[in-house]
Amino acid sequence: MAYDTHLQERIDRIFADRKLEYRHLKMMGGLCYMLDEKMCLGIIKNQLMARVGPDNYEQCLAKEGCSEMNFTGRAMKGYVFVDQEALDLDSELEFYIDLCISYNPDAKRSKKKNRN
Repeated sequence: MAYDTHLQERIDRIFADRKLEYRHLKMMGGLCYMLDEKMCLGIIKNQLMARVGPDNYEQCLAKEGCSEMNFTGRAMKGYVFVDQEALDLDSELEFYIDLCISYNPDAKRSKKKNRN
């Protein structure tokens, strides 16, 4: 299993309940949620990858089960990983989803690569 499908089902339900238009994109060995064509959040193995933005970054890191997102040896400010144990309750998952959705309008889009 490349990513936690139970976590995917929980996130899908929350997005559907909020009537959000989104799409899944497989990347980084996991699943990414695109909202308004911008990376909003994702699932890597059994962790939530949350794009919470720089203003919420330190607040999130202070919570148990939350850590810096680090793929390249350098932390990516504004992105955090949240352990499965810190997401047991729907309210815990919704806390991070709310931050990701709130930050999404300010998030920058990735530059599209020219594939000619």
